[in-house]
Amino acid sequence: MRAKSRPLSVVVVQFPISLDIGENQDTMLSIVAESKTSELVVFPEGAVSGYDSDPAFLDSVAYHEIDEAFQELQNEVRKRKSHLIFGSCLYEGGEWYNAGLYFSHNAAPFIYRKINLATNERGYFRAGDRLPVFTINMDEFAIVAGVQLCREIRFPEQWQYLARSGAEILVYLTNAIDGDSREASVWRSHLVSRAAENQRFVISANNAHEQQKCPTMIVAPDGTIVAETMSADVAMLRAQIDASQISNWYLDQARTDVVKVISNAT
Repeated sequence: MRAKSRPLSVVVVQFPISLDIGENQDTMLSIVAESKTSELVVFPEGAVSGYDSDPAFLDSVAYHEIDEAFQELQNEVRKRKSHLIFGSCLYEGGEWYNAGLYFSHNAAPFIYRKINLATNERGYFRAGDRLPVFTINMDEFAIVAGVQLCREIRFPEQWQYLARSGAEILVYLTNAIDGDSREASVWRSHLVSRAAENQRFVISANNAHEQQKCPTMIVAPDGTIVAETMSADVAMLRAQIDASQISNWYLDQARTDVVKVISNAT
């Protein structure tokens, strides 16, 4: 019997992220203000705080401005009765984390702290130690989601862990703008693989930049591209996805007697 439809309207946004928190906040608020009831809006890694490949930029980041931006975004999401996923540097307990956050009008905030830090991030950011999932509550159903950040696209076992933990959509936030733009085909292939091998939707948001090397895109559970863009300009991809399309067909055939990814480990 075919699974009951569970549609979710998604808006994936890329914009030129700066190191000016107020400027980033204004851009994000203007876009969230146009969101529809129950819509999920996704922004890239470092969208609020800004991000730079040289982590010394953290020395100039005013974390109280980040907290104020968080509050403004949360207020707008409640007002619009929508859902929001975005990236930001996060200051907690005297340490910085590279984080992905979820705000909603009907759930407590969720935070994912990046567990697999880039080489240049080490010594500046503290790594997280968990791969949690969270629930997006719609009026008549719920959808479970997980978040990964930037270089974590290279570690498929983390994505499988999230899928086995119940994630139905995998949200990927990145700030991949340095290096050779020809690398884009590799990053694109990774996104397609993460979707198809787990039979999950993958929603990817990257910084808009002339050297952008990873697409902003939506990939279906069968690996087909729902929507995609790469440019230095502000862009919004709007699509309706259906969580009933996900499957455990391949996950259930994995040779767990040989290799096993353990989910929900304590």
